Amino acid sequence: MNKRNFIYTIILFSVFSFAFIGCTKNNDLPEINPTAGYLKLASGYAAGAATKVEIYATDSAFTGYNKLYIALYDSTTNAFVENAQIVVTPTMDMTTMSHSAPKENPSSNIAVNKLFPCSVSFIMPSTAGSWTVAVAVENKVNNKTGSVTFNLNVKDPAAAKMFSFISMIDNSSKYFVGFIPPAKPIVGINDFEFVVYKKQSMMMFPADSSLTATFAPTMPTMNHGSPNNVDPVHVGNGHYKGKMNFTMTGLWRLSLTFKSGTTYADSTHYFDFTF
Repeated sequence: MNKRNFIYTIILFSVFSFAFIGCTKNNDLPEINPTAGYLKLASGYAAGAATKVEIYATDSAFTGYNKLYIALYDSTTNAFVENAQIVVTPTMDMTTMSHSAPKENPSSNIAVNKLFPCSVSFIMPSTAGSWTVAVAVENKVNNKTGSVTFNLNVKDPAAAKMFSFISMIDNSSKYFVGFIPPAKPIVGINDFEFVVYKKQSMMMFPADSSLTATFAPTMPTMNHGSPNNVDPVHVGNGHYKGKMNFTMTGLWRLSLTFKSGTTYADSTHYFDFTF
């Protein structure tokens, strides 16, 4: 072998060695846990579906809109199940009666980053009764179905994140409004989001899009408001979104007014938010 061929062989060997080492290192990288950073609220097995069910959230359960994430695992292999139909049913047992609460089932049978996003808006704390959340699973991987029921302790948050009102229009229609605070509030323009549900029966609380809303953010301790706010509009499934301008840190009061057409439905409620 002449000198030129020897050098060429060494170069090729080096290139393939680095490529092999690089591939090996990439394959050895640990898989990111999709539930990292979340709090596990419940865990159990859906009888009949051969599926383990876990419920996660960013915080413990509270009165108001709770964004939940459901993880499904094959009960034999413990691998994530990423194709399933899920139905969530919250129920409060008050001994002499029971009722449900507003909820959002996963919008797709396909998991998002191996988790199924959904929500439950608990309308009162567990001091008034006992909350359970039933999760029915149709596992599309093994074509089996089953369900599991969890007990959850629901607490009132320090600052209320839900209120209800009886419409002044007919003095009978009851609405529940849940505040979804910005995840990372800043001094300046922030997203303002809330959900509205209308009580249809003790077990049914469908999302409502019939109301128009305006709001006014103020600082009660400083006696001023802020400019450049954008009134929320309905964007789907009972969710209303707008913009709020926090000109400084501290306690802000977000006063809401609801109308049906030009007629007032309610103008007496607010959410307090501190950052």
